[in-house]
Amino acid sequence: MINSNSQNVFSRRKMLQSVGGGFGMMSLAGMLAASEASAATKKNPRQTPHFAPKAKRVIFLFMSGGPSQVDTFDPKPALKKYAGQRPKSADIRTASKTMGLLPSPVKFINAGKSGIPVSEHFQHLSKHVDDMAIIRSMHTDFPNHAPALCMMNLGTLTPTRPSLGSWLTYGLGTENQNLPGFLALCPGKPVVGPKLWGSAFLPGKHQATHINNKDLSPEQMIPYLKNEALSSSEQKKQLDLVQAINKQHLSSRAGDNELETRIKSMELAYRMQFAATDAFDISLEPEKLQEAYGKSEFSKACLLARRLSERGVRFVQVYYGNRQPWDTHSNHDKSNERLCKDIDQPIAQLMTDLKQRGLLDETLIVWGGEFGRTPTAQGGINGRDHNPFGFCMWMAGGGIKGGTIHGASDEFGFRAMQDKVHVHDLHATILHLMGINHERLTYHYSGRDFRLTDVAGEVVQNIIA
Repeated sequence: MINSNSQNVFSRRKMLQSVGGGFGMMSLAGMLAASEASAATKKNPRQTPHFAPKAKRVIFLFMSGGPSQVDTFDPKPALKKYAGQRPKSADIRTASKTMGLLPSPVKFINAGKSGIPVSEHFQHLSKHVDDMAIIRSMHTDFPNHAPALCMMNLGTLTPTRPSLGSWLTYGLGTENQNLPGFLALCPGKPVVGPKLWGSAFLPGKHQATHINNKDLSPEQMIPYLKNEALSSSEQKKQLDLVQAINKQHLSSRAGDNELETRIKSMELAYRMQFAATDAFDISLEPEKLQEAYGKSEFSKACLLARRLSERGVRFVQVYYGNRQPWDTHSNHDKSNERLCKDIDQPIAQLMTDLKQRGLLDETLIVWGGEFGRTPTAQGGINGRDHNPFGFCMWMAGGGIKGGTIHGASDEFGFRAMQDKVHVHDLHATILHLMGINHERLTYHYSGRDFRLTDVAGEVVQNIIA
């Protein structure tokens, strides 16, 4: 079992005491960061994978609202054959009342050498299908957004647990001491809000840094990053003084999670002045490459995700749009087409870019939403309701067996039927690819050991190379 502790607190405090407070030492925070980084993998079991990882970092492209599986990666010809009818399998728990079967207007193309059927709206993404493992048998536990969002992001139906990204940085640390290990790019807030990327009872340093990517100028993404009043050397002296006082205060309160978090946050904020201004500035990319990604909000976020990942950010989660854009209760056909076309070019270019830089093999890409949508129509408004019982997600990159279809749903797409994959199984697989045994990554809190996958979860071996 991997237990929580504050083993670094004492050594850091002793270092500060041995240099007499270090008020004027210009390199103190840098020394601390370097010392902690070099010692982390040697002394802290949480910084060492359980076994050789297949991926070093994750980019989770989150389609908040729930994409329709039957209009993207799971074609169902039977919907057209039995259009308007309501088979017995349609009696599933949904958020609203649904009617008869609603055929998909989407044509599917057999893509790549593997010949996997993909929506015609993914003209660019379909070229990468041989790098993708498409899971057609996903299922979750509840048909409403808030609990389903919590399950997909936190591994539970309520917003009381640490997020997937927090567990990963808790288990593996960060590759870059000058940038956060976990970043959530979201132009607004989903239904549940920041708790979807929160650390809950894990140490606060594992919470994501939220970036509102509506405006991707570095000054807007991270306001007040630069100190206009003090020079770098003056800031350093000020930081050393404040941190020395904080650590002296902490010495009599070992294990104070919130205080330790503030100390580390201040150190990181200082270092980010120099690293983040470069990492977050996509204008530094060649104009041709920016055009290849596209000019949309999501396009720019995908480009930023690549820049962050190549600089060692462990987990980048890119939320598509504000709240739940994929929640197509009405005007589904046109909305689905627009949404698919909007993500097609940037995701394809992200995969191309990572591959050209030799990073795709060590970067795991995950795509999907909190659930799928019903094969039946919602009312008379050409909509599809929530469907937690059967939907699609896909993974690509680090450790994934490309050109793979895993599992299957019934003939209409209501329920996962073959080789079912629960969200706990998905999380177990992501952790496995990162070198973590999901059953051994635990945190003792409130009298029991918690883990991301609770008491469930099986690694989906079929999609692993």
